[in-house]
Amino acid sequence: MSNSKTKISAPKGRPMLNWVGKQPLDYIKSFPAQLVETFNPIKSPLGRGVTEGDGVGNLSFKSLEHNWQNLLFHGDNKEILGSLLNDGFRGKIDLIYIDPPFDSGADYIRKIELRGVKDKIKIEGEDYNYLEQTQYFDIWNQDGYLQFMYERLQLMSELLNNSGFLFLHCDYHRGHSLKLVLDEVFGNDNFRNEIVVKRVQKNFVEGEYVKSMNNAYDTIFLYSKSNTPKFLPPRDHSTIIESAEENWHNFEAPNWSGGRPNLYYELFGQYPSAGNVWRWTKERAIQSIKDGTLRKNPSSGKPEYLVLNNKGAMVNNLWSDILAYSFKEDYPTEKSEKLLTRIIEICSADDSIILDCFIGSGTTAAVAQKLGRRWIGCDINKGAIQTTSKRLQKIISEQIEDLSRSREEKKKHPELFQDTSPRLLGEGQGVRSFAHYKVNDYDLQLLRTEAIELAVQHLGIQRSKTETFFDGTLGKTLVKLIDFNHPLTLLDLQQIQDELKKRPKEQRDITVACLGRELTTEPWVEEYNKKHPVNKLQIIELRTDSKYGKFLIHQPAVANVAITRIAKEKKCKVEIKDFISPTILERLNLDENLFKVKIPDFRSMIDVVLIDNNYDGSVFNIVNSDVPEKKNDLINGTYEIDLPDKDSTIAVKIIDMLGEEVLVIK
Repeated sequence: MSNSKTKISAPKGRPMLNWVGKQPLDYIKSFPAQLVETFNPIKSPLGRGVTEGDGVGNLSFKSLEHNWQNLLFHGDNKEILGSLLNDGFRGKIDLIYIDPPFDSGADYIRKIELRGVKDKIKIEGEDYNYLEQTQYFDIWNQDGYLQFMYERLQLMSELLNNSGFLFLHCDYHRGHSLKLVLDEVFGNDNFRNEIVVKRVQKNFVEGEYVKSMNNAYDTIFLYSKSNTPKFLPPRDHSTIIESAEENWHNFEAPNWSGGRPNLYYELFGQYPSAGNVWRWTKERAIQSIKDGTLRKNPSSGKPEYLVLNNKGAMVNNLWSDILAYSFKEDYPTEKSEKLLTRIIEICSADDSIILDCFIGSGTTAAVAQKLGRRWIGCDINKGAIQTTSKRLQKIISEQIEDLSRSREEKKKHPELFQDTSPRLLGEGQGVRSFAHYKVNDYDLQLLRTEAIELAVQHLGIQRSKTETFFDGTLGKTLVKLIDFNHPLTLLDLQQIQDELKKRPKEQRDITVACLGRELTTEPWVEEYNKKHPVNKLQIIELRTDSKYGKFLIHQPAVANVAITRIAKEKKCKVEIKDFISPTILERLNLDENLFKVKIPDFRSMIDVVLIDNNYDGSVFNIVNSDVPEKKNDLINGTYEIDLPDKDSTIAVKIIDMLGEEVLVIK
């Protein structure tokens, strides 16, 4: 796969913090983004420029500028941010919110319950319809963590426009260090606020002695790209001021970015004056006319909107009126929609581009979608991508239903809809679709964390919770697992050597486990071992090693899907007749026969069903999405699908409760 180098600007501020291996980015390698999936149920023209062709390397800001499609990326966010820079997104992002690893020293576990299993069936005294899945490991060595964040913050600074803001969510573990890193990257003059946001409290047992007090809050650092932009102060909407006064304001706003075509339209027979746009999209303006909060000025005839002084008391940087966390998606570290709504509302406008490169459960994208903003989300965790995707599919489907009702209103009140352009009526601007891309080669079938856990079991590694750099021990050796999303490189080996220099009393040899290795690593290791009588390196390549090879050869999930044409109609019937996931059975310690006795409906193992009615073998275009509403709801399992052509290829993607995907094509 071809790649290119993109130059990175030097940090703005004075360095006040050093660590082993500190190195600012001068250049970043960028890889072409590969389109793998789209969700575009309204068949809008948006994003057509990026879905044509082979789906590789044809993503660019220029192709999206006037036909925007929201973007969801799977991969290492360092590589994704580099690719965005190379694809023309430098200086195009209006707002960045990130919730990066906190370096808490914990493994974040998601409890997964099979669908439709209401009674807790027990085998040998244990609940077996719960599955635990490690979403990510938050265990770092301090130097590695700081370099990780330093590089990514540099890239985010490059992507922000001069009017943009960055919110970094952290806690007491690394907040003090991250503040200094942010000062260096963005400049101390661009620091705006340290925001305190409330978190859920744990209860102490009466009379119990503790090592430390409860942590009542998280910290959010707010920085701007330059010292000129301003934002609206937040308000506590739960405290309404009774003495409300009405104030009507000009509906025009400066067109700072020079774009935003969906904010330029006819309203009350007028268009915005030169250099300006309207403040809201046409859909929102039409609704506001009905609500009486947007009108034609009696004197000038220009549009003006109502500002009520009953929006609640202004809030300072102590956000005690909202919680930082939510538990709606059953995703560890999930942030609340109220928190993201406040951030997005005060620091962005309609049509702003919002970026979250640690997307997690998808809260940033969900709120941005609801508020009519454009969004870009990234995550290296496959489970995060799947959670975000199904969450956004549900929101977009609801928005389409609302749009349909709006069209009915148009028929009833045509006087409010003078401009009949489909683009300006919301058939694309009001409800934006999204596309799922991957950057670099992420070919593991399982979650990254799942793969690491399997490697630990496969090799027989003894894990250590107190070890910050190595992953445990194998016999008398220390073990380092290299990130399975790239082969072993000289940089990986250098990081191991740097760590050992900080441990002069360490006498154990090192076992390095990896999936693939660059050719240059073999002579490096040979030369290193000649010079080091202790701390010798042994490399285990998990696919080819004579003793530990054939790793990740596992039995995949299997689906029995019947796809038949409906006679005399341009439709087909898709019926899922059976599904079995050996991985789930293994986790539950059950064989297939016993599972079917205890839980007879195979659909309990299925989380989502997606269907493409004209699959091209490369990009999966979702035309039917079965995402059950509630946790205990089952997928339908039977679907009637329209056929666009006589020789259409139907593809059915089934995602089980652990995130493993099965693709059936006919």
